[in-house]
Amino acid sequence: MLIDIICIFPDMLSGFIHQSIVKRAQEKGLVRIRLFNLRDFSFDKHKTVDDIPYGGGPGMILKPEPLYRAILQTSQGGLKPLKIFLTPQGNLFSQRLAREFSKEQHLVFVCGHYEGIDQRIRDFFIDEEISIGDYVLTGGEVAAAVVTDAIIRLIPGVLGSKESLHCESFSDYLFDYPQYTRPAAFKTMEVPKILLSGHHEEIRKWRKKKALLITAKKRPDQFQKINLTDEDTELLKDTS
Repeated sequence: MLIDIICIFPDMLSGFIHQSIVKRAQEKGLVRIRLFNLRDFSFDKHKTVDDIPYGGGPGMILKPEPLYRAILQTSQGGLKPLKIFLTPQGNLFSQRLAREFSKEQHLVFVCGHYEGIDQRIRDFFIDEEISIGDYVLTGGEVAAAVVTDAIIRLIPGVLGSKESLHCESFSDYLFDYPQYTRPAAFKTMEVPKILLSGHHEEIRKWRKKKALLITAKKRPDQFQKINLTDEDTELLKDTS
């Protein structure tokens, strides 16, 4: 997969792409990430990428010409990219969208700034608009990092264990079950005895029940999306 990120503060992302799983995915040759500084596509001596809005109003708008040139540059090489604008007005990003995007060969993220980007770029050169939540950020760089991280970990071969990927929160609309590690006793708190029993089937059921209960309590809207099995129903009836 090729991921291109167009922004005006690439240094905000340079550290991110050279750390942890994102770094290892690139070292394995599973993904390539390129950062494009929008100012490099402005032809005036001041490298101007913004201007005042027509009709008046506060703030500045990112100009269409540099954005167009940057998008055109990412499209060189034969692959037709999926071009995504990161904006609070976009569709809410989710694990489902992350899975869909992880199957693409080439993604281009356009990071907004100031009061946004010229509408003509959105109308004619953007394929999808994505939001990571109902709040406003200084710019799209942070959102690009969030979306990129969620996508890369779903690319086959990036994570060491397929099981760990499947068991993560949201994989089946379920939150993760409680996790414990050594020591078995910490201050006055002890690890649940079932996890020390060695009975793998009973441990599996305990974890499934806990995941169901946690999801129902913390996100009832998410719980409603789960297709409960007969086993799930029986586990929820068990009050022990």
